Amino acid sequence: MLTVHHLAGSRSLRIVWLLEELGVPYRLERYARDATFRAPPEYRALHPVGKSPLLADGDLVLAESGAIVEYLLETHGGGRLAPPPCDPLRARYLFWLHFAEGTAMAFLVTGIILGLAGDGAAPLREAFAAEVQRLLAYTEQELGDGPWLLGEAFTAADVMMGYAVATAEARGDLAEHERLRAYVTRLRERPAHARARAAAGE
Repeated sequence: MLTVHHLAGSRSLRIVWLLEELGVPYRLERYARDATFRAPPEYRALHPVGKSPLLADGDLVLAESGAIVEYLLETHGGGRLAPPPCDPLRARYLFWLHFAEGTAMAFLVTGIILGLAGDGAAPLREAFAAEVQRLLAYTEQELGDGPWLLGEAFTAADVMMGYAVATAEARGDLAEHERLRAYVTRLRERPAHARARAAAGE
């Protein structure tokens, strides 16, 4: 059986959510963060990278959200939650699947870190805040009336980007983005999302 090693308050919630959407059985191992908000030693010992999420499948221990999502869809997806390679929407799907981590979360996490820095980081903090707003405006424009990033079809790209947009919401970055706020609400209303949050204790 698949095992998700879930670190509290981390992006591994995406993997739990995806498995719930697919209806694939899995075992969840939950880990609390230590006093410095880092993963505990027993979690970091599971993989050389020591980061969350981690998926175990037999002898395989796989890190990186995007890689795990693609692996799960290839091995357990049965053609669900992703357009096939011949589909005209495939390129758009791949863009959003990887934009989530490669760009959106990179800027959001950097903004969070800069928020913890002193006054000397103010110019950088302002620059990153402006870039986050630019990226959110682009995402909102591309989402349009949705309901999902690929239109009527909910896909794994929404799982990946949904977490990023929810992170922006938690930071207070969505005040000027009504459509993205509605998008986060639709994502949270999905039964699989609720089951994932309950399972992960989020």
